[in-house]
Amino acid sequence: MTARSPRFTESTQGRLRRLNLATSLPPVVVAAVILVYTDADTWWHLVVLAPGAVAGVVAFERWTANDLARVAVPCLVVAGAVWPLGVLVTGSPNAYWGFCAVGSLAMREVRRHRKLAVAGLVAYVAVVGTARLLVQRDDIGHVLVTYVLIPTVLTIAVTVFTIVGERFYDLIRELEQTREREAELAVIRERVRFASDLHDIQGHTLHVVKLKIALAQRLLLRDTARAEKELRETYALVSDTIAQTKELAYAQRRLNLTAEIENAKNLFEAAGIRVRVTREAEVDARANELLGQVLRETTTNILRHAQATQVHITISESSITIVNDGVTTTTPPELRGLAALRQRVAGDGGELTVEQQQGRFRTAATFPAVRAGGERSNGR
Repeated sequence: MTARSPRFTESTQGRLRRLNLATSLPPVVVAAVILVYTDADTWWHLVVLAPGAVAGVVAFERWTANDLARVAVPCLVVAGAVWPLGVLVTGSPNAYWGFCAVGSLAMREVRRHRKLAVAGLVAYVAVVGTARLLVQRDDIGHVLVTYVLIPTVLTIAVTVFTIVGERFYDLIRELEQTREREAELAVIRERVRFASDLHDIQGHTLHVVKLKIALAQRLLLRDTARAEKELRETYALVSDTIAQTKELAYAQRRLNLTAEIENAKNLFEAAGIRVRVTREAEVDARANELLGQVLRETTTNILRHAQATQVHITISESSITIVNDGVTTTTPPELRGLAALRQRVAGDGGELTVEQQQGRFRTAATFPAVRAGGERSNGR
C-alpha cells in the first residue's frame, strides 16, 4: 500500500474536509450505531462489535483529512478481526461493516495491484461469512444469504462506488493545478509587460546616448562648445531615464485607471478568477494615476499570494476598494509594494489600508474629496 496525497492547496483541502465532515460523517456515525445496536443482544456483544464500527468511523474521518495511509493498516486489522468474531461468536451478520468501510477507503491508497487487493477484500468477506456454517448448519440457505451473499454484494458495491468517486477528487486536483498554472502564467505576463515598459524607457535612451556621445567625440577637437552641449544633454537624458526606471520599479509610472481595470480583468479571468467591477462615480483626474497604481500592485499580490476565486473592485470619485477571497494565511503577508505605495498615497493626502477578515483581503485607497474650486478637502 502506498500513500497517495493529492496536491491540493491547503485552503482547498480544508474546504473539502469541512464539506465531507458536515455532509457524510453524521450518516456514517448513525449507520455504525444502528448496526451495532441491532446486532448486540448483550453487553459483551457490544464490546466485541464496537471496535469494528469505531475503526470504520476513524478511517473515514482520517480519509477526509487526507491522512488515511497512517491509520489504514491498524483499522483494517481491528475491523478484520471483528468480522469473524461476529460470524462465529455473536452471530452478527452486519459485523463486516467496519471492514467493508475501511477496506473500500483503503483501495484509494493502493496504486499497484489494485484489482488483486479488491479481490482479496471481497474474498475475505465471503469466506469468513461462509464460516457461519460451522456453527449453524440447520439453515444453509439463510446463512448463505445473510452472511455471504448480502455482505459480499454490498462490499463490492461500496468498493466500486468509492473507487469511481475517486475520479471526482482527480477532477478537482486537475482543476486546482490548472488554476495554479493560469495564475503563474498571469504573473509571467505581468513580468513581460514590465520588461516591455523597461525596454521602452531604456532602449530609446541608450540609442540616443550612443549617437550623442559619438557626435561629441567628433566635435571635441573642432567645436568644443557644441560637444559640451551634447554631453550636457546626454547627462540630462541619462538622469531622466534613471528617474523613470525608478518610478517603474516602484510602480510609480503614470498609469491610466481605465486601462489598469481592463488589464486586471484580463489577468484575473486568465487565472480563472471571477471579477466584478462597480463604478459608483467617475474618477477624479487627480486621483486617477495613484488609484491605477494601487490596482496594479493589488492585482499582482492577489495572483502571487492568494488562492482567490472572486475579486470585487469598487471605484468612486476618489477611492478604490479591492476585495478578494482565498486568503491562505491567518496573518496578513508582507506586501512591500503596497507599503511603498502607502507612503506615496499618504504624501498626496490620501490613505491606503489593507485588512484581512474571515478569509477575505481588502485593499482600499481613499483621497480627500475634491471641491469645485479644484482644491482637496481635508474634512476640516
